[in-house]
Amino acid sequence: MAYDFNKVLSNFQLDVELISCERYGEGHINETYLAVVKEDGKEKNYIVQKINSNLFKDVDKLMNNIRLVTEFNREKIKARGGNPDRESLSIVYAKDGKPYYHCESCDAYFRVYKFITDAIAYQVVEKPEHFYESAVAFGNFANLLAEFDATKLYEVLPDFHNTEKRFRDFEASLKADKMGRAASVKEEIDFYLSRKDYCGRIVNLLRSGEMPTKVTHNDTKLNNVMLDANTGKNVAVIDLDTIMPGSICYDFGDSIRFGCNPAAEDEPDLSKVNFDINLFESYAKGYLSAVGKGATQIERDNLAFGAILMTYECGMRFLADYLDGDVYFRTHREGHNLDRTRTQIKLVKDMEKLLPEMEAIIKKY
Repeated sequence: MAYDFNKVLSNFQLDVELISCERYGEGHINETYLAVVKEDGKEKNYIVQKINSNLFKDVDKLMNNIRLVTEFNREKIKARGGNPDRESLSIVYAKDGKPYYHCESCDAYFRVYKFITDAIAYQVVEKPEHFYESAVAFGNFANLLAEFDATKLYEVLPDFHNTEKRFRDFEASLKADKMGRAASVKEEIDFYLSRKDYCGRIVNLLRSGEMPTKVTHNDTKLNNVMLDANTGKNVAVIDLDTIMPGSICYDFGDSIRFGCNPAAEDEPDLSKVNFDINLFESYAKGYLSAVGKGATQIERDNLAFGAILMTYECGMRFLADYLDGDVYFRTHREGHNLDRTRTQIKLVKDMEKLLPEMEAIIKKY
């Protein structure tokens, strides 16, 4: 759909002349555009996004989350002498003061961010240094927000990492067995059932208050980190749509889940799927160097387990979807979700064997 971007931008606190506005980046959830404008006689860029309001039903609460976190981060970055326009997402507010604009004529929600110059978001790890720098970026993100009251945040995806509920959902899918597939995947089912005790460990620590509830990003992949185009050093963490209250062990663990396996998440040949302890050490070193005192001892004690838990949870969701008839995750071939769950099982088994070594690495840094 074509949008009137002159009208859109005119509703934000900008005094600009629009030169062009074209699709930008490789995001799949929101529609992202690069607006090239003339401002104060100079050419300048802004990011314009049409928010996916089919997925994010309450845009006001979604954007209030992002407003709270970015404003908090910007003040922290300023206090330490940094450049908040480069080191953080920076919202351009609408003329009514909101962090978004609702176009009534096209029933679409738009937001505008300042463009982070001379920086790149990579889709895949082209160099080992990229993975390390993403660790520093997410560690720094956690450090900046260590004192933020995460209970102020709206749960965009309720119970996203409530592994006890995820397990109950898995049991419900198994009991229903809508497609009659359970008998053929007994080994995989038994794997998840035998590790039920994993599910309560982090949620119970959060529930009891022994582990602090923190801001979690919930999509800690390389493509959500901007790296300097010249130096390759981390610049900023982006895509804050899924920030919610949780444990930093979730974010750390999900980074390890996707980043320490050289094979694809849906690789059918399990001989290619391996947990790389060297990549784990690289990430742990970068993350812990940046998070500093922003992580408590109980969080540090559970970081390595967080990698197992996030891999277990993700694999369990793949298997539940397979039992349900592949209705949630997009599939491209017969047994696609089965391939996905088997890669996660292989990784969990690798990590279980290496857990003492993983925990020693955490203590080392």
